[in-house]
Amino acid sequence: MKSEKISDAVVRRLPVYLRYLNELSRREVPTVSSQELGQKLDLNPAQIRKDLAYFGDFGRKGIGYDVSYLIEKIRQILNLDQQINVALVGAGNLGQALSNYNAYLRDNMKIVAIFDTSAEKIGTQINSITVQPIEELVETVRQNHVRIGIITVPNIEAQRVADQLVEAGIGAILNFAPTILKVPSDVRVHAADFTTDLMSLAYYLNAGKEVTVDES
Repeated sequence: MKSEKISDAVVRRLPVYLRYLNELSRREVPTVSSQELGQKLDLNPAQIRKDLAYFGDFGRKGIGYDVSYLIEKIRQILNLDQQINVALVGAGNLGQALSNYNAYLRDNMKIVAIFDTSAEKIGTQINSITVQPIEELVETVRQNHVRIGIITVPNIEAQRVADQLVEAGIGAILNFAPTILKVPSDVRVHAADFTTDLMSLAYYLNAGKEVTVDES
């Protein structure tokens, strides 16, 4: 692997490659070229080769990439060759949907703990996981060696939850709350903001139409 810093854009494309490679594997396709990957994923083949070259020389000229081998290597790069325990905070509709989806994932990322503040939800089960009170978060996260936290609480509660996850030693957070979290520099936060994404999509509804800007 090259010593230079890998950009976030490169890291975010790796799961896209992995998903398509897994599809090829299920179809028992032995090799794939960067050209085919580019066509199927709507990406520049040269960009794909450059992305993968950051981590090693995986392809063979005139043959392409061995699908099984590349799957193995990308899983190692993404740390998916080991089980990564995840904690979810917020057992509302979104939290339950994420938990249900996680139950069908084959990757080694597993939600092992769910927390909420609602007395109605505490003690109930979601996919055989008992919803715990938020007061048990720090101890449970440490006991289960949880490395990633998912926040699906209202924005006014999100920072407090993030603080507790950081206190427990979490290394990364996926934040669904529409707010910016303040965390130490060694904790990675990715925001999943549906509202912002929808607003951005609305802009493109006028694609190809002339937009007048009032500068007065």
